[in-house]
Amino acid sequence: MGRAHGRESICGSRIVNSQARPTRAELAAAADRGIKDVIAPGLRVLFVGINPGLYSGWSGHHFARPGNRFWPTLHAAGFTPRLLHPSEERELLAYGCGITNFVNRATATAAELMADELVAGGERLLRIVETYRPRTVAVLGITAYRTAFARPKAALGRQHESLGDTPLWVLPNPSGLNAHYTPAALAEVFRTFREEAGA
Repeated sequence: MGRAHGRESICGSRIVNSQARPTRAELAAAADRGIKDVIAPGLRVLFVGINPGLYSGWSGHHFARPGNRFWPTLHAAGFTPRLLHPSEERELLAYGCGITNFVNRATATAAELMADELVAGGERLLRIVETYRPRTVAVLGITAYRTAFARPKAALGRQHESLGDTPLWVLPNPSGLNAHYTPAALAEVFRTFREEAGA
């Protein structure tokens, strides 16, 4: 039986082929795992997810589940010159972009998170921003933002408050489960953010 050709990445002590697919048991075992931030000082924009899904917990990469529109949206909006695979996430740093999450605990859905986890994640995000000082922060998901920062009436777009001295935006969640946005509409929102924020 021939070996599948694809990128490989190291996740803990495991080597994960980019074309491999996890079993149900492997996904279940990924629950509560954390993944590494993609971050460096002085980024143009730091994208903030809610928390890793089980697919990301299994692979060790952000927005790794097939059908998640984060990577195609970044490319379509002009943040990357080509479509990156999740296993190439660290190449984002060369383009001035990084990724973190409010909660670094893999779950099947974000609904499994407790409100106090998101609040603690907001405090963690402030510490990260104070340490790494990105030019802009973009939170991916309005509901998580409202909970983390006790802003129940917050809307998408640039926020009136900032994180320290860093401007703060809230963008739609790129999950394929977010039926409110087509891929084209999602790319347009991200493109507008890039242009208006100078990111």
